[in-house]
Amino acid sequence: MDDQTLGPVTLPLEDCIDLHPFAPRDVPAVVEEYLLAAQAAGLREVRLIHGRGTGVQRARVQSLLSRLPCVVRAYEAPAERGGWGATIVELWEITPNLS
Repeated sequence: MDDQTLGPVTLPLEDCIDLHPFAPRDVPAVVEEYLLAAQAAGLREVRLIHGRGTGVQRARVQSLLSRLPCVVRAYEAPAERGGWGATIVELWEITPNLS
């Protein structure tokens, strides 16, 4: 069997990301990179699925969101979009530099 190193996998950008597959230590970097890519793609609202559990992951995600300049606001998703197991994030629109 060949010892091949696989590179990163590129996934299509959607308005929702499920954080369950990621190791907890990787979640902050994943969230920040995802939000910047979403903002660059023109998305104004996305949903982060962090799960219900004990609330530790939700608290970490929401703490991170409060420090990111691309975030307008973040709030618990309505019941039909995941309730307290997901967070809705509104992103600032990137305005073109016309100078």
